[in-house]
Amino acid sequence: MNSRLKGFSILSFSFLFSLQILFAQEDGSSNVSVPFEKRFTVGEELTYIVKFAFLDLGEIKTKLYAKELINGKSIYKSIVKINSYDGLPFVNIHQDYESWFDSTLYPVYFQAYIYDEEDTNYVKYYFQENNIVHVIKGKLRKNKPYLDTLVNLHKKYVDGLSLLYFARYFFNGNQTVTVPCYVNEDTTSTLIAYHTEPEDIEIDEVDYDIDCVMLDGRTNFTGIFGLTGEFEGWFSNDRYRIPIKANLEVLIGSVTVELMRWRKIKWNPPKIRD
Repeated sequence: MNSRLKGFSILSFSFLFSLQILFAQEDGSSNVSVPFEKRFTVGEELTYIVKFAFLDLGEIKTKLYAKELINGKSIYKSIVKINSYDGLPFVNIHQDYESWFDSTLYPVYFQAYIYDEEDTNYVKYYFQENNIVHVIKGKLRKNKPYLDTLVNLHKKYVDGLSLLYFARYFFNGNQTVTVPCYVNEDTTSTLIAYHTEPEDIEIDEVDYDIDCVMLDGRTNFTGIFGLTGEFEGWFSNDRYRIPIKANLEVLIGSVTVELMRWRKIKWNPPKIRD
């Protein structure tokens, strides 16, 4: 596979995980001053541009699109869509990830669809009671999945996408944490250091410096094509904790992921305080 295609594929997963692991904690026991409905709004939509040097590779869009009552629980539904731009040589990436989670921010369902010209690969996780997850993997053109199994996780884990919301909700100041993640049908962890000193961050879509806080860390798992290693990112220094920007190392070199569009009622990136 061409190295640029590999790089964008890695970036798709790495940014997805970095958005998530950038903010997480091992459990939900922290004191939270902002109610769930004040931090997250159904309809919130955030779009990011993926940059490599002077080349724009594609976009990553996240959306919290629904809240439903299922089996007596309030279930929130979120989705991420990753798409490369048309016309790029050897790059054709189209991937969807979806997670449903309850008000404790732990998942009840996760699915991923990886589209290519020959077929569509999918994976589905059904999180059950007693830390059991039902894993199904297959190809859409096949009549039967090639993996259908139950896995005992022994404790609670977050999936790749619900971790984004879990982490934003439970952020609690300066600390270093180890985050349990269920990724690629494996249990793993990530080390994260949070920093609460305000920093001014620039993005192309606004003409002022954004008030942000920063974190960095290292993944302890290997993703597709050997993804592993260090990351750093910044998110808004307000109650919403919106991811603003991330710098990542992938096979093709250093890449940047940057907020470019947003739909969130009564929110704009906060200006740095003088």
